[in-house]
Amino acid sequence: MLTLSNADIRALLPMQAAIDLVAKAMGAASAGQATLPLRQAMPLDAPNLLGIMPGAMQEPACYGTKLISLYPDNPAKGYSSHLGLMVLFERDHGTPMAIMDAGLLTGIRTAAASAVATRVLARSQASVLAIVGTGEQAQHHIEAICAVRPIAKVWIAGRTAERGRAFAASMAEKYPQIDIQAAQNIRNAVQDADIVCTVTSARDTVLHGDWIRAGTHVNAVGASVPTLREIDENLVVKSGLFVDYRPSALAQARDIIEALENGAITKDHIQGEIGEVLNGSIPGRKDAGQVTLYRSMGIAAQDLICAHHVAEQAKIRGLGTSVSIF
Repeated sequence: MLTLSNADIRALLPMQAAIDLVAKAMGAASAGQATLPLRQAMPLDAPNLLGIMPGAMQEPACYGTKLISLYPDNPAKGYSSHLGLMVLFERDHGTPMAIMDAGLLTGIRTAAASAVATRVLARSQASVLAIVGTGEQAQHHIEAICAVRPIAKVWIAGRTAERGRAFAASMAEKYPQIDIQAAQNIRNAVQDADIVCTVTSARDTVLHGDWIRAGTHVNAVGASVPTLREIDENLVVKSGLFVDYRPSALAQARDIIEALENGAITKDHIQGEIGEVLNGSIPGRKDAGQVTLYRSMGIAAQDLICAHHVAEQAKIRGLGTSVSIF
């Protein structure tokens, strides 16, 4: 069995490759070619959770489980908010193939999924990006969205103005060809944006629908468990709503669940899954003025296809450490 580190994943899973892999996984999931039980989140000391995400794919033929600690307050203490392991098995004999760092794998595949959604839903010439959040996912999302749209301007909004300025300055050094600035607040960051990504650990609403102008595409990413919420009901209602996987969105996306319970929407308000758009079974954006919303929950198929790619590439390139466990 291969053991693969954070550094191995960084070397073996470049963002563009991850985007293409995740697109394939999302299409497969919507075509019924993956087994995706709902994730479990075991409560620890509030607000911390242990996430358990099993799944299986037909192509590549593999299955596995991601075990990941979700500690929303970790970034303020110098730790990642997502720490854990991905265990990958082959399907012929059920042998464990690889075990690897799940934190970076999650960060890359989540941003890649937003890029896939952006590629099929955002206006083709969208060039102004707003990032709400200043953590690891914010970094990954800038890279991912810039890979699929001609981004010329990025607005950053952090939990505090100081944090936003510091993050914007670090990203401006990394992307000197792009104008990256810190906004005074979230509303100012998103008011002229073509694409908005919320990548926070917020427990309550940080983005309001009446701040979003016509034609904007929104990736709502941070609230991956029902205890968290980033967007308000107005945004859910006014948008063409797309998800990665209906069962998880209906069971675990608090903003969608509460809008349904309040009668603000029906289940038919969900236009479909991103994989269905990719497979051509449903349309994406209807017109240039539509607000589109990708409500990201994350699915095991995204982790599996990326983990399998990393494991196969590690064998080819001689990376990782082989361990005998039997």
